[in-house]
Amino acid sequence: MGAGPADHDPGSPDAPSQTPSDDVPAEDPVLGEALDDFDAAVEHGADELHDLEDAVEHDIAEVLAERDQFRDIAQRLQADFDNYRKRATAQSADEVDRATGRLAEALLPVLDAAEAAFVRHPDEVGPLLNVMLTELKKHGLESLDLDGVAFDPEVAEAVAHEPGDGGEVVVAEVLRSGYRWRGRTLRAAMVRTRD
Repeated sequence: MGAGPADHDPGSPDAPSQTPSDDVPAEDPVLGEALDDFDAAVEHGADELHDLEDAVEHDIAEVLAERDQFRDIAQRLQADFDNYRKRATAQSADEVDRATGRLAEALLPVLDAAEAAFVRHPDEVGPLLNVMLTELKKHGLESLDLDGVAFDPEVAEAVAHEPGDGGEVVVAEVLRSGYRWRGRTLRAAMVRTRD
């Protein structure tokens, strides 16, 4: 027997479709209020999110400015420390130079005596004088060689003068040797000049 329209099961796939308006209930006031509250909450949340974004951007700007300030301070401190270290190193080197210069200056009478002995006994004193001068040169002592050069009051002290042809004043004879210590005049030479 065939199934007729009256025998048709409404849940079967062949059942006639219902219109959407049949399933939609009339507007529910509770649901409408809930939707309005939800929309308001979403809008309020969006406003709060926007305010939070503004606050975060402001905080980031403050943090970056603070970072730049601290970087500037650190760079200044580093430069100050580098300058201090350079000054301290230079000051320490100057103190060492002065101390060793005083020691070298204290040895000058010994060198003078050795030079005087060399004039009388060159074969016996010469090797000792050469060793002394070589060792002192290694540490910064420099003997001034002024014979025949123009007179310079920075490195020579004139104790005698002999007339010449009237030209430039030159060193005619070194009476006592002069020395430099690491580029500075330790003791001026005592000389006789001629013009």
